[in-house]
Formats: sequence, C-alpha cells, structure tokens
Amino acid sequence: MKTKFALTADDVAAVLAAAREHATANGWKVTISVVDDGGHLLGLLRLDGAAPMTAVIAPGKARTAAVGQKESRGYEETINGGRYAFLSVPDLVFMEGGVPIVADGQVVGAVGVSGVKSAQDAEIAKAGIAALKLA
Repeated sequence: MKTKFALTADDVAAVLAAAREHATANGWKVTISVVDDGGHLLGLLRLDGAAPMTAVIAPGKARTAAVGQKESRGYEETINGGRYAFLSVPDLVFMEGGVPIVADGQVVGAVGVSGVKSAQDAEIAKAGIAALKLA
C-alpha cells in the first residue's frame, strides 16, 4: 500500500489567499481555482471585476495541470507546434495558467488562473502554491 499526500481545506484556503494577494497587488482581476489530483474542484475565487468566462477557464486549466501532471503551458506549446490532435481531448483547457502542486514528487492537485496574460495567470498560480509548505 502506498501513502500519498492530499490537499486539506486549510491548504486550499492558503493557496487562494496567497494567489488573491498577488493578483490584487498587481491590480489583476482574475479567477483562481484549486483542484485535487483527479482534477476535482476544491476551491474557486472570482475576484471583483473578473469576467464571467474566467470562472469556466480557470478550473479547466487547473484540471489540465492536475491530470496531465505538468503545467498546462506544455500542452499549449505542443498544439502551437502542430500537434492539433490534443484539441480533441474533452474537458481540458490547453492554455498557460494551470500549475500542478507537487509534494514529495507526487502531484496532489493544481491551481488554475484566468483573467490576465497567460504568463501572469501562471505567476499568480505559482504565488498561491508558494504559500504551502511542501515536502
């Protein structure tokens, strides 16, 4: 039997708070989402002024990073490189801004952000993850 880490409600709250702080410090209106390792939504925060569509895109980016076990940016680059078959995969969002949460070498979830430039979305996600004390 294998033991694995899992995100707690306190972890999700810490990630959302840290990501929110980073976004608001920069004046960015975004939606931030946190999912578990299976891509299931654990928390979502749509900041004031964030477009409604961001509440759909952010969890999709997080789900993509969690189940793919890598940043969603990698899939965007693959598609931009001509591998269009990835576009047929259902329920995932192949845009930068989804970042996996890794503890002791295991993906335990992911953060997805939508609302500003893709690199800024990823920056916010990483700021949220930095709030965790990962093994």
